[in-house]
Amino acid sequence: MRYSIEYPISSIEEPVTGSQRMELNGIIVVDKPAGITSAGVVSIVKNALNAEKVGHAGTLDPFAEGVLICCINQATRLADFLLHGTKKYIAELKLGEETDTQDLTGTVISTAEPENYSKETLQKVFKAFEGSLEQLPPVYSALKHKGVPLYKLARSGKPVQKPPRQVEIYSLTILDMALPLIRFEVSCSAGTYIRTLGTDIGKMLGCGGHLNALKRTASSGFTLDQAVSLSALKNLTPGTQQPEKFIRMADALPEMPTCRADTLLVKKIRHGQMITARELTGAGGFDTGRISGSKIKVVDQTEELVAILNYQGHDQRLNYCCVFPKQNA
Repeated sequence: MRYSIEYPISSIEEPVTGSQRMELNGIIVVDKPAGITSAGVVSIVKNALNAEKVGHAGTLDPFAEGVLICCINQATRLADFLLHGTKKYIAELKLGEETDTQDLTGTVISTAEPENYSKETLQKVFKAFEGSLEQLPPVYSALKHKGVPLYKLARSGKPVQKPPRQVEIYSLTILDMALPLIRFEVSCSAGTYIRTLGTDIGKMLGCGGHLNALKRTASSGFTLDQAVSLSALKNLTPGTQQPEKFIRMADALPEMPTCRADTLLVKKIRHGQMITARELTGAGGFDTGRISGSKIKVVDQTEELVAILNYQGHDQRLNYCCVFPKQNA
């Protein structure tokens, strides 16, 4: 089955109207099915929760499935932090056909009969892509050139190739193979295009290739085990129920160092006063000496997220990234 590719102009939906809304502020991980855009998922989440704002942390192509982190209301301010986390995917590469979109939705632009590659040959080629590498972003992508998405330029016959950018492939493992199909698992940095990775593997093998399927299994510490289905969301009565597996804002950045602040420190932060590393050290013995150059998540005594601060180490003063008002729900 082929799907038309549509990319969202913005990952954050505009406020909805309505006299009543649940004051939900947090994260919901959606198991996105194939055949819908990430923006389409955001719209469903927003309607299901009757939320004022919903955004997602990292686009999935329409043909792709899996983990899509959706940030609700105040948690949309956390999206930038979630965008930069490690991603994991399971993908299926079809050798012998290269397409203009680098996946099954595109037009075939070249073909070549793949050889009867041995497992050892394939493993050697896959191994060559582990580590740091420069990757050319696809011309069919949501990246912009002079304010215009690249996919629109490509569709109009004026494709623009962005310069290569550095990405990191932490691991790349072949799961099974039934040539011309190869199923593999990849762990990578944010900004990595798995479509491009598959195409580049095909080129190194000399026969070309494109992605036949793609499923994101983890993103920024969240996995499919924490995800809910779109059908479960659609069955919610808008604005009246908290969805299953809803994640509070304080739990939305599990890998970020956490400082539990006392009442006085919380008050200072919410008033935007200068905060020093010594004050954090005095808050429950928090050790700033081990996290120089890090973002710090500050919670109050009830584990409610208060702020995210930036600590550079050379300066005892901490910079504010964002501060959150006390939640009333």
